[in-house]
Order: sequence, then structure tokens, then C-alpha cells
Amino acid sequence: MDVQFIQDNWMLAALAAVSGAMLTWSFIGGRLSGVEEADTLKATRLYNDDALVLDVREDKEFAAGHIPKAKHIPLAQLASRISELDKFKNKPVLVTCRSGQRSARACGLLKKAGFETVYNQAGGILAWERANLPVTQK
Repeated sequence: MDVQFIQDNWMLAALAAVSGAMLTWSFIGGRLSGVEEADTLKATRLYNDDALVLDVREDKEFAAGHIPKAKHIPLAQLASRISELDKFKNKPVLVTCRSGQRSARACGLLKKAGFETVYNQAGGILAWERANLPVTQK
């Protein structure tokens, strides 16, 4: 390794180290929290196996189109309404939102509340729609 190069380009080296740490955390962070990412294939399997699909988007987003049979509780209301989901604590729960960010936070809340098997839908409803999977407005 060229020490002079690193000294001359310390900002690039720091950026590479931080990027590597963030990438590593994205792989192990979810596993440490007990929340798994579900890609579209895994999400479809969970859906077909009658897992609870929980959509944590806002009302207007949900009304515009959602996964059929999804239970809707906006993320801002989840903590106060979590008891509505108690009967699913021992069943798989697939949590979705627009892109996967809000659902990741919701997964953390569910795990803290004692839900055993929680999956964050990677890419959210956007990924679901890109895969041409069913969406309903009912």
C-alpha cells in the first residue's frame, strides 16, 4: 500500500472507510436487530403463505394503491395502535411503505413490542409495483 498516496488523498481514504462501514452496517444491522429484509420474491412467498402485510404509509398513499389484504396503520400511529396487531405476534409480519425506510422503523417498533418474525420489504411498494405484482385501491 502506498502511504504517500493515502497522505495526499486522506479525504478519499476517509470517504472510502466511511462508505465501507455504512455498507457493512446495512448487511449486519438488520440481522442484529432481528429484522430481515424481504426482497420481492421473499415478500411474495410471505404474502402467499398468509403473513400479515402491514402498510405504514400515510392515508393518501395507501388509498392510491396497496398490496391486497394489507392492514393499514400509518407509522405515526403505530405505537398507539400496536395492540391491534397482538394476535399476529407469533406469525410472520411483512412491513411495507413506499421505499423501505418507514417500514424499517416500524419493524424496530414491532420487534421491541415482542413480535417474533418481522420482515422489512426491501424497496417497499415501489419494488412490488416494479415486479408487476397486484395492487388494489379497495
